[in-house]
Amino acid sequence: MIEPTPPASRFGPSPLLLALLPFVVLCTMNSATYRYGASDQAFYIPAVVLAMHPAYFPRDAPVIEAQGRLTLVDDAVGALSSVTGIGLPTLALSLYVVSLLLLATAAWLVASRLYRTQWAGLALLAALTLRHSISRTGTNTLEGYFHPRQLAFGLGALAVACMLRRRAFEAVVAVLLAGAIHPTTAMWFAIWLTAATAVNEPRWRRPLAAAAGTAALLALWATTLGPLAGRLALMDPEWLATLDTKDYLFPLEWPIATWAFNLAYVVAIVAVYRWRRARGLVEPLEPGLALGALSLVVVFVGVLPLNAARVALAVQLQASRMFWMLDFLATIYLVWALAEGVRGTAARARLAAAVLLCLSLARGGYVKFVEFPQRPLAQVTVPDNDWGRAMAWARNTDVRSYWLADPIHAARYGMSLRVAGERDVFVEGIKDAAIGMYDRSIAIRTRDRLAAIGDFGALSADRARELGATLGLDYLLAERPFGLPLAFQSGDVRIYRLR
Repeated sequence: MIEPTPPASRFGPSPLLLALLPFVVLCTMNSATYRYGASDQAFYIPAVVLAMHPAYFPRDAPVIEAQGRLTLVDDAVGALSSVTGIGLPTLALSLYVVSLLLLATAAWLVASRLYRTQWAGLALLAALTLRHSISRTGTNTLEGYFHPRQLAFGLGALAVACMLRRRAFEAVVAVLLAGAIHPTTAMWFAIWLTAATAVNEPRWRRPLAAAAGTAALLALWATTLGPLAGRLALMDPEWLATLDTKDYLFPLEWPIATWAFNLAYVVAIVAVYRWRRARGLVEPLEPGLALGALSLVVVFVGVLPLNAARVALAVQLQASRMFWMLDFLATIYLVWALAEGVRGTAARARLAAAVLLCLSLARGGYVKFVEFPQRPLAQVTVPDNDWGRAMAWARNTDVRSYWLADPIHAARYGMSLRVAGERDVFVEGIKDAAIGMYDRSIAIRTRDRLAAIGDFGALSADRARELGATLGLDYLLAERPFGLPLAFQSGDVRIYRLR
């Protein structure tokens, strides 16, 4: 027998507060631990450093600003660090935790509207700790480091919870904050919530239509005369060739399996919503929640022809990332189906919470203790190892010094020279190539610099000296002996003077 839906007040704060610390720990374990400076922080941390110290990165500023100028988060984090005196490593960890707390709080608030028992809400929190990638989108549901995209997603999820409570002002504020942090993530939440409000509140449809028209005019201005001017141009073959490894940018080239997997979100949302409606369990504002999310698919399909034509902005928007929002709603619905959908009793919800918690513990434990046993749960600063000591030496060199390193050094050491050493580097192959999506000149620059180095493993002392003389490089960082003046060594990590 289905229990009657209790008021939302039955979802008190105590279970959430008790669950927050385990939630953060499980998210971190399932994300292969927290690592300062990892992955995408290769360009986010230098952008913050540049905002704090304009004299830094005199050569790499164009690369850093190619993406950094599109958001306010770099300036905001830099200002926060300067005002509070909190170092970037500690601040990055704090923002990472805040992102997870926002996600957990938003999920709990959504669950309090759609679920009948707090145990089902705890089951949802356990499910959200199971990090996974959104197929062929370049996005993961969780990251093992602070990413502005994660903070923006937490704010967007909170806006969804506010919408379910008819707290329109708070929802708008949350989306605007998300937009300042990561505009493209916020854009999808804005579309979702606008469509949801149009479905749920007929009296708001005309004002929303007017607002949408205004937004369209602003978008037209931004792409013709404003900060996005020039991004309606077509990406030429030379530019596109630099993105040949970024297959997630072009959905029409996805294999059938990827399409089937991502569209399964739509099937799950529609099926569970219809199931809930048939049982009379649909909440008053839930139609907008479901239909608003599905409207993202319509927008995505509308962008596909522009993406196929290789309009720069259509590629840069990475519209496929809207599947992340569908993943969130599908998870909410599937957890309900597991915990309360059949013979929805408190015992069943407790069992679902226990199963998902055990699954998260098992997976997180395997990732932490089997796959990456050498990693601490949280690497908060630059590690005190050979690489870290070399980077400490680098930070004491002239801020204008110019460095040559293996283009894949960030993957090798887990942290880029720009992050750990805070100095210009000739090329950082993986992340500079990713930034090239936003700026053709950066894409070509990265291609040419990778070609100039060639096979770093075969780089000779003469070639390194020639590059140093031609390009004004000051130091070479490598793990093998070179016939060059040695400036610093820690273990196998060596720094040579090039001039």
